[in-house]
Amino acid sequence: MATYKEIFGTNIEVLSSDPSNPVEGQVWYNSTDNVVKGAAATTVGSWSTGGSLNTGRRSMSGAGTQTAALGIGGNSNPGSPPFSVEIANTESYDGTSWTEVNDLNTGRGSSAGDGTQTSALYFGGIVSTTRSVLTESWNGSNWTEVNDLNTARLALAGCGADNTSALAFGGNTPPVSALTENWNGTSWTEVNDLNTARQGLTGFGIVTSALATTGEDPTGRVALTEQWNGTSWTEVADTNSNREGAGAAGTDNTSGLIFGGFQQAPVDSRVNKTELWNGTSWSEEADLSGTTYMKQAGAGTATAALSFGGEGPSNEMRTGTEEWLGAGAPLTRTFTDS
Repeated sequence: MATYKEIFGTNIEVLSSDPSNPVEGQVWYNSTDNVVKGAAATTVGSWSTGGSLNTGRRSMSGAGTQTAALGIGGNSNPGSPPFSVEIANTESYDGTSWTEVNDLNTGRGSSAGDGTQTSALYFGGIVSTTRSVLTESWNGSNWTEVNDLNTARLALAGCGADNTSALAFGGNTPPVSALTENWNGTSWTEVNDLNTARQGLTGFGIVTSALATTGEDPTGRVALTEQWNGTSWTEVADTNSNREGAGAAGTDNTSGLIFGGFQQAPVDSRVNKTELWNGTSWSEEADLSGTTYMKQAGAGTATAALSFGGEGPSNEMRTGTEEWLGAGAPLTRTFTDS
């Protein structure tokens, strides 16, 4: 029988703390915890509770990763009968808790945004009753107003790698829109439209490889998905459930996640369903663990995502955060003798 050293070329290491980036199959002895640990990979995805936002809200945007995210803007619904108050707050997540950082110059919700915790873009939305063309750029410390969108709209979607490169697509101008615009770090340029105009859609990716999915067209909520190759949109496989106001996470048009939202058929209802995109088709995964909600924000990747904020079933403004650990994500296991 082969020994651990014969298989891996080294003895089990003795470390005072867990390694920051262990390789799957690596085993070590943690001398502080007095236990043997190993690096594994998850076999199925699941959601768990994370730190709560300081300010509950819906229709906000997210940027960054699961351990380094931004929650941007949004609106609240403070009374009965409902009315909205646009929020300028920005919060930063470190993997454990949210911290308030510098506000947007103009508070607004139903906007779109993406990027990283240190380089993000936020655009469109609604201010009071007026659809917005405003774009703001985040440098890790402050927001700066930059060149406007060509077309004012709310309930649009967006994606991008940082504040120098982004896509804005869909929304309500009115009416519902198929417009796509490309941000080059200085200005917006109109490019090829979506095949199906809609609002309340969601998406993920970068300017050369993006996905737009779900939303609401004039006939109702849809399950439509379109893939962007840097030049044009192509219709691909539908989601399993129609919805609008879903959250999303993903890095390109081959891998991503959507979660939550508001479903029209078979009955109008908020949903906690999660679906995973593998580049070809959607598969249903483990549901969000909390109460069903819509218009929440998302950040991260298909294997390590965040869902935060949103509106609950009694129109309450959610402060909760859930963290997704997808199949194949790294996981540290502790070995016991039982």
